[in-house]
Amino acid sequence: MVFLKSLGAKILAKKAAKTIQKWASNPIETQQKIFQNLIAEAKGTSFGKDHNFQHIKTHQDFIKQVPVRDYEDLRDYFERTANGEENVLWKGKPTYIAKTSGTTSGAKYIPITKQSMPFHIEAAKNALLCYIEETGNVDFVNGKMIFLQGSPELELINGINIGRLSGIVAHFVPKYLQKNRLPSWETNCIDDWETKVDAIVEETKNENMTLIGGIPSWVQMYYERLQKASNQKVGDLFKNLQLFVYGGVNYEPYRAKFEEMIGRSVDSIELYPASEGFFAFQDSQKEKGMLLLLNSGIFYEFIEASKFHNENPKRFTIGEVAIGVNYVMIISTNAGLWGYNIGDTVQFTSTKPYRVIVSGRIKHFISAFGEHVIGKEVEEAIKEAMNKFQFSISEFTVAPETNTKDGELPYHEWLIEFEKTPNNLEEIASFMDASMQEQNSYYKDLIEGNVLQTLRIRKLKQDSFNNYMKSQGKLGGQNKVPRLSDNRKIADKLLGIKL
Repeated sequence: MVFLKSLGAKILAKKAAKTIQKWASNPIETQQKIFQNLIAEAKGTSFGKDHNFQHIKTHQDFIKQVPVRDYEDLRDYFERTANGEENVLWKGKPTYIAKTSGTTSGAKYIPITKQSMPFHIEAAKNALLCYIEETGNVDFVNGKMIFLQGSPELELINGINIGRLSGIVAHFVPKYLQKNRLPSWETNCIDDWETKVDAIVEETKNENMTLIGGIPSWVQMYYERLQKASNQKVGDLFKNLQLFVYGGVNYEPYRAKFEEMIGRSVDSIELYPASEGFFAFQDSQKEKGMLLLLNSGIFYEFIEASKFHNENPKRFTIGEVAIGVNYVMIISTNAGLWGYNIGDTVQFTSTKPYRVIVSGRIKHFISAFGEHVIGKEVEEAIKEAMNKFQFSISEFTVAPETNTKDGELPYHEWLIEFEKTPNNLEEIASFMDASMQEQNSYYKDLIEGNVLQTLRIRKLKQDSFNNYMKSQGKLGGQNKVPRLSDNRKIADKLLGIKL
């Protein structure tokens, strides 16, 4: 049975790789077909009629009829859909609505349709199949697998099932994986995150876990509680653990801590899923970036982040992008999102095939003085410092400090929760500042021009970030702390300052 499962996985992996290669080698044609199909399918919807889809033949026609908008701009359409009205953004009613805890718009209700749902499942499966095809490693399919996720319980409102994306996806686990999958349905339905993690520890600590997935910060909590419950390193407890699958935040700031807790390095696969669509996955252990999924019912546009707030910035299609440029990613999908700004910024690492890294959020940046610092830069600086000075962290965020005293220059404050506080914080801060200056010429100019002073590190007590997330009702699941902010709302709450 074990042999048959491994053999079957290898056959599926080879087939998936051929299919991916076919569309990845014809990116422009693939995207054009997606575009034409989306427009044709949505002509009869309220949105299609409001935006003259019957007259849209080209991308330039689309730009003239459909402006770039975010959730707030399209809220009326989303609310009509959630209220059960048919043919609003896409034909018929959505099969599901994913409820997300937006950082700027409060709760958001994103439709998932009969046409879009299969791509969420297919992408996650293909990420594992690409790993098998490249590495030949298939042993993990014979052990137990766990994905730390939200509750699969759904609420039926206006004839539509509503829940968290990860909970919706839990209903689509293939039958051949159900026996391998943990935690149990009952445990997955526990609402309180800390209670849930403790229950998962009890269910998994004596199992042959080979694959573990989830947002790194919450997997770290799971590992810490496993160690406490077993008095063993995770790798000793799970001797056949081979693969970590993650998304949501960059793994690099956590990698050293994970390897210390496991006792060895474990292969990892990065995913780029969202309620709005499954955009990319890491298709190679050798290449940087994630394969952008151009054949998954999503038409992509890209706007240079530095020009995003200009009037009518150019909207690039896939054949027009360049490597290394910071772009805001705009999507139109078979779930009925049109010219939709998901808020993420990406950079291409390759165009043959098209691979991306997530560089940050267009609303999560620091530019209090025109420095335009983005998430990718702060993550790179802290990764370099961790490698050089051999320390590990639980979590961090960065904010500007402008309210200084006695004529002191303002600065960027890095609030870091260390696993064990190093005794050379000033040296580490100096190293990270040099990295920031090397990566960001605006920041360097402000330092050299005596507009800013070099960054400062503020060490935080253990569990500061978990306590903050708990206070916001966002502990666990798919929630995460922004890496940087252009204000001090998060920083002041972490420091216990009443706002």
